[in-house]
Amino acid sequence: MAKTTKTKTTKTAKKSNIKIIVGLGTCGVAAGALDVYKEIESYLKTNKIKAEVTQTSCIGMCYKEPLVELITPETGSVTYGDVTPKKISRLLDEHIVKGQSVDEWIVLKEGDEGYERNFLKKQYRIVLRNCGRINPEKIDEYIKNNGYKAIEKVLKEMNREQVIEEVKKSGLRGRGGAGFPTGLKWEFAYKAEGEKKYIICNADEGDPGAFMDRAVLEGDPHSVLEGMLICGYAVGADTGYIYVRAEYPLAIKRLKIAIEEAAKRGYLGKNILNSSFNFEVKIKEGAGAFVCGEETALITSIEGRRGTPRMRPPFPAISGLWGKPTNVNNVETFANISWIILNGADKYSAIGTEKGKGTKVFSVSGKIKRGGLIEVPIGTTLREIIFGIAGGIRENIEFKAVQIGGPTGGCLTQDQLGYPIDYETLISAGAAMGSGGMVVMDKTSCMVDIAKFFLSFTQRESCGKCVPCRIGTKRMLEIVTKITRGQGEEADIDLLKTLAENIKISSLCGLGQTAPNPVLSTLRYFGAEYEAHIKGQICPANACDELVALNVDLLFFKINPNLCKNCGLCVKHCASGAIEGSKEEGYRIDESKCTKCRVCLTKCPFKAIETI
Repeated sequence: MAKTTKTKTTKTAKKSNIKIIVGLGTCGVAAGALDVYKEIESYLKTNKIKAEVTQTSCIGMCYKEPLVELITPETGSVTYGDVTPKKISRLLDEHIVKGQSVDEWIVLKEGDEGYERNFLKKQYRIVLRNCGRINPEKIDEYIKNNGYKAIEKVLKEMNREQVIEEVKKSGLRGRGGAGFPTGLKWEFAYKAEGEKKYIICNADEGDPGAFMDRAVLEGDPHSVLEGMLICGYAVGADTGYIYVRAEYPLAIKRLKIAIEEAAKRGYLGKNILNSSFNFEVKIKEGAGAFVCGEETALITSIEGRRGTPRMRPPFPAISGLWGKPTNVNNVETFANISWIILNGADKYSAIGTEKGKGTKVFSVSGKIKRGGLIEVPIGTTLREIIFGIAGGIRENIEFKAVQIGGPTGGCLTQDQLGYPIDYETLISAGAAMGSGGMVVMDKTSCMVDIAKFFLSFTQRESCGKCVPCRIGTKRMLEIVTKITRGQGEEADIDLLKTLAENIKISSLCGLGQTAPNPVLSTLRYFGAEYEAHIKGQICPANACDELVALNVDLLFFKINPNLCKNCGLCVKHCASGAIEGSKEEGYRIDESKCTKCRVCLTKCPFKAIETI
């Protein structure tokens, strides 16, 4: 029975001033939050309890979804995690009717430093300031949190040059991966000749393990619209496009609602806030091509043609959408703008490092205890993120590597955990800031196999326009695949390096230029694993099927009685009948019958299955 804390007992089930907020971001919905929402409505109706039931988005605690926040006069704000429909009856009965909070299910409690408070306490939220805090489908909630105050300030108090100078002074760099100074980029578009100019928000987030932009669009779409408005005013554009992948239906839905509401309130359209400034925003749904994250490919796609990159110069700031001056920034970049205008460039530039100002949003996933969305000052170390905010490795298994910067980033090791996360440091280490995807791996991950996974992704997503990327990545993938199958040769290592360097310097766009990074970084830091695959014909991590051998080591059991308990579960689940023996005598694996499916490895509750 769950432990409860009594705050105030009431005599009636009828309550007022009760607010129930359910997290309905994509992560919450995927975890079952819609069913939780319906069950809450059903309970309130059945028990005739008056309460406001509303929604919010992802607060970043994806690992605890579904999340339900209860706000009552007796308890204040209390957020519960891992909520299921079956828990609702008891939760609402205890919390609302009896005035008691159910401690075991709490993740956040107003005024309490315990629970999961440290997950948020160690963050600095600018981009995510409203995510999980407001209803993203209600413009009034955004306005109550200083929404659209920045565009009002800009139109009433600042000219275009002053806005650009403020953004330059802030030190904000593009958060899409390249890290180009945002204010300088705006200045180029402002100075470009032409009466018609465009603003594009790049929301084509395609990195495996990345969901930062999706969460912002779902949780705070108006902050992105306001950033685009300010940019449009600064560079002299009257039209903006949001290029978002069609795989983000909830983000698209909320964007459409936000655009409609902003237009009704006079923040979009003609003569915005009684000024001479006009601006409209259109949505372009992309088909999910990773290469369309590259700005020239994205522009080509908006124009209705196949999304492939083109040579630069001319850069989009001079000749972009339909040949007109165009400024392209990503979701996170635009979401910073209104905060900078309202709080000042000096306050923003005081956060971060000398060359990397402000904060950065990361999506942390993989073998981690607290997978989700975080925002920290640039310069925060990998160790602080992985072992501080994210809580360390699941089941306390040994940390091995972190892939940062998406499929075109690189893998860093235990030795790099103390590195500050900034643009230059990560590049020198063989990785990249990228858009902010961070995939954590433990010792059970094979780094050769990881390199193969990311390389297969970029090879598949290559648009095929240039030979180095189209053919070069295919040859690299063939070699790495051969190595994971135990068919590698010593000469393959030098061949991989040669191919990688040639592809990097001769590919047309950023995809090809960075596609070899996962291979190069794993060769740099995990060269011994490649050698083990090639020379020893073994996979040290026991992840490559063709190189797996399994054994229940009875001698090891005698040394450590906490391992094999002779329970027989491995025998029960072995479809090939490769495990022989009895509970009395113990078990062994007949390698001649073993298909290396690894089912016994996953089913053994005592982790007694060891690699030879």
